[in-house]
Amino acid sequence: MKVLSVSDVIVPIIYSAQVQAKYRHVDLVIACGDLPYYYQEYIVSMLNRPLFFVRGNHDPLIEYGEGGNRSYPHGGIDLHRRFVRFSGLLIAGIEGSERYKRSGQFQYTQSEMWRHVISLIPGMIYNRARFGRYLDVFVTHAPPWGIHDQSDRAHRGIKAFRWLLSVFKPRYHFHGHIHVYRPDTITETVFCDTQVLNTYGSLETEID
Repeated sequence: MKVLSVSDVIVPIIYSAQVQAKYRHVDLVIACGDLPYYYQEYIVSMLNRPLFFVRGNHDPLIEYGEGGNRSYPHGGIDLHRRFVRFSGLLIAGIEGSERYKRSGQFQYTQSEMWRHVISLIPGMIYNRARFGRYLDVFVTHAPPWGIHDQSDRAHRGIKAFRWLLSVFKPRYHFHGHIHVYRPDTITETVFCDTQVLNTYGSLETEID
């Protein structure tokens, strides 16, 4: 199964008619936040593939535009604190980043992030009982604590995400939030049994 994951910045070739030729082979799209809703809708309309998304800390409550006002990308499926089963894959997600200022949408304290993660535990236990595994794909905006994150408060990783990976061991963790400016920046890391992938811009991944 081929996955196109996107986050944080608009990629010109994706926001063009060329996207059909370049990515027509993908099976699903994962959006990890901080992207215009209209951009995500464009991807859905051009590829005619399901889009699963979480919001980032810069996403608005309402996006105003010529095509109408929207509070989410139409045609997309919000993963925040919920599970979706797609073609046998067990997918779940959590939106936002660590809170680093008083105002701002989709920012949470580390304690609030723990509550988000804990809310997923009953579903993961159910998955284990029914499907023999807890989770296949974990989707977030922020990275896990100590993996791909940065030292400033705005870009620190989430401790609860690292715990979820160590205990429930999803096969993949797609995240955004961490911008990549240098070619030697580490964007793929194996932690326990999980492949952690920074999807800044765009990333194509083949899931076995």
